[in-house]
Amino acid sequence: MKIETRVLNDVIVMELKAVQLNHKEPDRGGSSYSVLAVADLQVHLTHEQLVGRLPVLLLLLLRATSCSGARRKNIFKEGSRLSLDFTMTKTLVLPFQPLKSPAQKFEGVKFIRRQGPKMQLTLTQPDDWHLHLRDGDLLKAVLPHSASTFGRAIVMPNLKPPITTTAAAVAYRDSILKALPSNSNFIPLMTLYLTDTMSPNEIKLARKSGAVYAVKLYPAGATTNSQDGVTDLFGKCLPVLEEMVEQDMPLLVVHGEVTNPDVDMFDREKVFIETVLKPLIERLPKLKVVMEHITTANAAKFVLSCEHALLAATVTPQHLLLNRNSLFQGGLQPHNYCLPVLKRETHRQAIVSAVTSGSKKFFLGTDSAPHERRRKESSCGCAGIYSAPIALSLYAKVFEEAGALDKLEAFTSFNGPDFYGLPRNTSKITLQKAPWQVPKSFTFPFGDIVPMFAGETLEWQPCFNSD
Repeated sequence: MKIETRVLNDVIVMELKAVQLNHKEPDRGGSSYSVLAVADLQVHLTHEQLVGRLPVLLLLLLRATSCSGARRKNIFKEGSRLSLDFTMTKTLVLPFQPLKSPAQKFEGVKFIRRQGPKMQLTLTQPDDWHLHLRDGDLLKAVLPHSASTFGRAIVMPNLKPPITTTAAAVAYRDSILKALPSNSNFIPLMTLYLTDTMSPNEIKLARKSGAVYAVKLYPAGATTNSQDGVTDLFGKCLPVLEEMVEQDMPLLVVHGEVTNPDVDMFDREKVFIETVLKPLIERLPKLKVVMEHITTANAAKFVLSCEHALLAATVTPQHLLLNRNSLFQGGLQPHNYCLPVLKRETHRQAIVSAVTSGSKKFFLGTDSAPHERRRKESSCGCAGIYSAPIALSLYAKVFEEAGALDKLEAFTSFNGPDFYGLPRNTSKITLQKAPWQVPKSFTFPFGDIVPMFAGETLEWQPCFNSD
């Protein structure tokens, strides 16, 4: 498909309004044709990735008063093509397919509008399905950044000591709630740290508590504070996994890397899929599994192609925006170091394609992992990227560049709760298209935290929440 655009700078973009028209042309044998007339559609929404999925012909009437002649040519047979030259606005070549039923509607990007010179996106408030909040002073410092954007979050259990019991998870949840700003409605969803010694009874207690929503599998040594992780998943841990199925525990959250020293660091995820994830799904087909922070084309392909309906994946902003060159350009970049490590560009592109495809199997999980600057900028720096303050802006950047802003809300706000069996949030959050600079650091009494993209300019800025 070929799409060309010419746009005036002064085009005012209003909220998308769709009108379905069913038309019968006597001079064409009485055949019925369906048309969707759309007024005031933002130009970037005409990208091929959006237009290609529309079930009907889009008539762009951006300047209807100057292109009234186009209205008389709005009925075409299936397979025909339309070329309209809207003087001083845009030229489009679009395919046409009739509506499958009179009730079918286009609902993709009705939340996009421009007020004055600034465009806005209004989204259902998102959730973060993979978040590190730490504890103590660090928890108090970083919690407001997540609570101001996200309604809920799956909170990781890799503290020192790790959260291995329901009692510890409830106590940790209470400390999070106590540290929240007074006006916050943020809800922490707690997890347990799976160990070789965990008992099936702990799963019963977790389920009964109503506070624990996941059990986290860390292969021993795979990431920060994972030294207490699993060494014998299909042996010592099998009774726990079976009890999770029995208790309908929401899911097993998986850090998808093997830790065998013979496996190359950049191949850990691929090997994990073949040696751990596939056997796990085959052995326990009723267990919900989320493969966290996928980083490779292998993982994206596996999740998309897997017939197992209970498999999904979270994706971080760094693995959508950065490749492994970002670790080394201009010298070693410790603030771009995370686990799993960034991969080559072909993998990044594959993940972007999967996430922006509209598949319900992918949803937002920042893996935001704060560390003090001194612990990152050291001879043995910690793994983890702090993205919570800017995460939503980064995801919007990814989807805009892919021409898929109509799919952003499902990724950030719908797919996660739908998979977990939780209600979607009812509150809203707005992103404004207004350039702003990411702080170079956040300063606290205990030290500085450097965020992802520190000092750089982003295009989308969260500006308010509303009910």
